[in-house]
Amino acid sequence: MQLLITVARPLLQFNNLLANASSGMGVADQCKGTFLELQRKKAHRYVIFKIDEKKNQVVVDKTGTPAESYEDFTLALPENDCRYAVYDFDFVTSDNCQKSKIFFIAWSPATSRIRAKMLYATSKDRLRRELDGVHYEIQATDPTEMELDVLKERVY
Repeated sequence: MQLLITVARPLLQFNNLLANASSGMGVADQCKGTFLELQRKKAHRYVIFKIDEKKNQVVVDKTGTPAESYEDFTLALPENDCRYAVYDFDFVTSDNCQKSKIFFIAWSPATSRIRAKMLYATSKDRLRRELDGVHYEIQATDPTEMELDVLKERVY
C-alpha cells in the first residue's frame, strides 16, 4: 500500500502540473468581482486585465469610470504589450431602445514580445470562463481591428 502511495503521489502532482500548464495562468478573485461591478452595477466602463508573472495569475490592471469614452479606453491599453479587456458598449437600437453589450477584447499588438503573445494566447480561455456574461469577443493586433465601428458592426 505504501509503495502505491509513493508512486501515485508524484504522478498526481505531475498531472496537476500538466492541467495548470494547459489552462494557462490562474485568475485572481478580484478579476471576477471587478467584472461583476461592470456588468451588474455599471460601476466601470471598462476593465483591463494583465498577467502578473510573479503571482502566476491574471490580475486587474486598470478600470475606467462610467463617464469615460471608447477613446479613453483604447488610450489606456499599452502600445507594445498584451492585455485582456472588457468594455461595456452602450448603444441605441433602430427601435430607439437603449442597450448595452459587453465585449471581451484580447489585445496582442504586433510589436509586443513573442513570449507575451504566447502567454496571453494560452491563458485567454481560462479568464473567459470566469467572465460569464460577455456577449462578443474581439482579437486585435492593431488599433484598426478594434475601432468603434467594429463594435457597432457586431451589435447591429
